[in-house]
Amino acid sequence: MVVDTEVELPAALKAMAEPLRWQIVNALAREELCVCHLTGDLGVAQPLISHHLRILRDAGLVQSEKWRYWTYYRLNPAALAALGHQLNALASDAPRPSSERRPCC
Repeated sequence: MVVDTEVELPAALKAMAEPLRWQIVNALAREELCVCHLTGDLGVAQPLISHHLRILRDAGLVQSEKWRYWTYYRLNPAALAALGHQLNALASDAPRPSSERRPCC
């Protein structure tokens, strides 16, 4: 299986910023789950869970696989690692506090 590790930072952050999607990501960090597991665990209706999973899939953060009659979802570790790398690069490049600042207008 080829995994796309190119993650668009704004789309990925926007996808994970919604509280229910963040709960889904955290649930998928523990195990592969199908929609019926997520609806029961999170107490949310199936159409809403499916909607949020589609957004996470479109952002490249979640992968899906058919197994018998069900579709199981899991995190895309390569995409999350790429996202973490991008955030780490931002943190590393951020300027440190300085006593000399550019004057305001």
